[in-house]
Amino acid sequence: MKLYAKTIPHTLPDWATTVTKCADLIEIEINNEHPNFQSLLEELETEIEPGIRGVKAEDLCSRLGIEMSNSRLQQLVEQAQTLITQIAEHREYKQLLEAGYQPDLNIADAQTGLTYLQWELERNREPSN
Repeated sequence: MKLYAKTIPHTLPDWATTVTKCADLIEIEINNEHPNFQSLLEELETEIEPGIRGVKAEDLCSRLGIEMSNSRLQQLVEQAQTLITQIAEHREYKQLLEAGYQPDLNIADAQTGLTYLQWELERNREPSN
């Protein structure tokens, strides 16, 4: 399981690892099979709706001292565009292409999809005439 946060404490439990840190986004990988994590889930479990039990992400993050990222969609799309560009330029990705890697959808398709999403977000921000 992964969490995306704005801030994290200096030390994380042994079942949580910081994967990446960007300027305003920290990716945390959770080993959800770890017994200590399972114990925490059991402790935080509540009835979310009648007959449905689970753990609210807000409660889990509060316990861990993590401030969740609630970036605007526009920011997330921009971050995704940056990451996709980094993937396209990555040496290992280029090696895969040279070795014959031919996915049904490629990096350009992903970039195009995100561009369409950006256009739609911009269009919806413009005042209606």
